[in-house]
Amino acid sequence: MSFFNNIFGKKEHKELREPIDLGILHTDIHSHLIPGIDDGSKTMDESIILVREMHNLGYKKLITTPHIMNDYYKNTPEIILSGLDKLKENIAKENIDIEIEAAAEYMLDDGFEEKLKSGNLMTFGNNYVLVEMSYMTEFPDLSSILFNLQTEGYKVVLAHPERYNYWHHTFHKYQELRDRDVYLQMNINSLTGWYSPESRKIAKKLLDNNMIQFLGSDLHNEHYLNELKKSRHSISLNKYIENPNILNSKL
Repeated sequence: MSFFNNIFGKKEHKELREPIDLGILHTDIHSHLIPGIDDGSKTMDESIILVREMHNLGYKKLITTPHIMNDYYKNTPEIILSGLDKLKENIAKENIDIEIEAAAEYMLDDGFEEKLKSGNLMTFGNNYVLVEMSYMTEFPDLSSILFNLQTEGYKVVLAHPERYNYWHHTFHKYQELRDRDVYLQMNINSLTGWYSPESRKIAKKLLDNNMIQFLGSDLHNEHYLNELKKSRHSISLNKYIENPNILNSKL
């Protein structure tokens, strides 16, 4: 069977199983559900559809995290919280029984240091702050930025580390981050190979080494949602979703 699967590019049957109840996680910590302020949901109707589907998948709480970038999405806490209020109003009108909060996904870029100095970063849980980097190159001042964040009392969560191509052949980089108490948030969709086969490989390796602390949907639109539904058949997700190292359910 594996011979023919290799020829025709089909998945092995062992990669398929009954869908996992994502409600085990309780909370999703990474999404883009406030309409019209980044590359996520475009309209309120789209946001409501996505929120309802997340509820149907079992989630009890959503922490939505709009992009904040110096060059592209110049969101502020005021913009994000205003959008959150409108989204909450519409969720209530639709009688969707789910809790929703907002933080942000901060790009580590030339403008981030100024945002940090303002003392007004958007956080979730116990002072966690979600950050990301370019997929092309590592942020040149990463070490000092992490130090400054932690000195200010923030708990740094690095978004989708499995997607940073420049670390795929330097796995020790991930261990260095963990040694510095940086939390790692893996995108669930990475386990299907949706982003790339290499990202899937690294995601599994990070899980196998108990290096992931948060799982996120990184939900932007219906395409992400459909892939999230497929990911519920992942053996790796089934194996680790109840791992005590995964902290989603504590939020």
